[in-house]
Amino acid sequence: MEKLIVKGKCVYMIHYPSPLVKGQTIGVSAMSSGVDSELHHILRKAAHQFEQRGYSVELGDTAWSNEKLTSASPEIRVLEFMEMMMDDEVGAIIPPWGGEFISETLPLLEFEKLEPKWIVGYSDTSTLLLPITLLTGIATVHGTNFVDLRSDEWDPVTAKFMDVLSAAKGDSITQYSSEKYQTEWQHFAPPEPYVFKLDAPTEWKTIGDNPIQVEGRILSGCIDTIRHLIGTPFGDIHSFQTKFIPNEKIIWVLENCDMDAPDFYRSLLQFYYAGWFDNTSGIVFGRTDAGEAEEDFTYIEALERIAKILDVPVVYDADIGHVPPQMTFVNGAFAELTVADGKAIMTTKLI
Repeated sequence: MEKLIVKGKCVYMIHYPSPLVKGQTIGVSAMSSGVDSELHHILRKAAHQFEQRGYSVELGDTAWSNEKLTSASPEIRVLEFMEMMMDDEVGAIIPPWGGEFISETLPLLEFEKLEPKWIVGYSDTSTLLLPITLLTGIATVHGTNFVDLRSDEWDPVTAKFMDVLSAAKGDSITQYSSEKYQTEWQHFAPPEPYVFKLDAPTEWKTIGDNPIQVEGRILSGCIDTIRHLIGTPFGDIHSFQTKFIPNEKIIWVLENCDMDAPDFYRSLLQFYYAGWFDNTSGIVFGRTDAGEAEEDFTYIEALERIAKILDVPVVYDADIGHVPPQMTFVNGAFAELTVADGKAIMTTKLI
């Protein structure tokens, strides 16, 4: 571990994986849900796209199976994942998609053996990414899923994940918010030209409708799943801050998959009470199809209340998560984010 001595204290650096280069292997391991047989063709199509771009693809056994919401037993999932993590030929691991129960694999993972390697995904995959960054300081990527890369062309926002994976320590990557987003999933629709059917204008919004500029270290995830890390060894935000980013601010990048407005707000309060929002410079929330109101309590009111409690900028309807496309967010990396007039610019620095 690379470290510095700051004011007499040992501070460890964020560890960035080596840049992904052509000829390396993309590992596909399903640490949560695998892919049912009727959708195996989308796995093959996504693999073909990477091969066309000059990469090898290793589709793990877990990617091809799915029963009771998981690809295999926790032990088998962890074994395959660790084998790919230890394989020098594998330059990045991208799960097929998320799921429900990555959390049952966490006690089996040998975090101390992990070496920096790019791991990419969202939804339940964030329940793996966040603990890896918190416990080891290895940067991980909240971004696209493997099956969403099965088209000949990748939309400009999604495609930026390759700029991130190809970057070296010290590099900067600038991303721009999307022009349009997809309002409805169409898994069986042919890519024309993209997997996503971008049919509605994108507008990033802020509580208070004011332009905002924030900077800090990125931490991200799906609230539905990462909230269950609170109070466990896998969600120790304070130790991560002390060890890896002392005196630095955090930009939280979060999404709501299924929660209604009251459950969403209760979860944000849990983050707050647990100290996860300490030293936060701002919070960015992704677009969501969830957030249903209960009586007259709305999703927007939940955002307004947390913004008032924390007294930090709050952004919503951002390019994150289950309403694509999504920008690529590097857990542990330093970012500068500007939101104004419905558009966003983010520069990520691998420092």
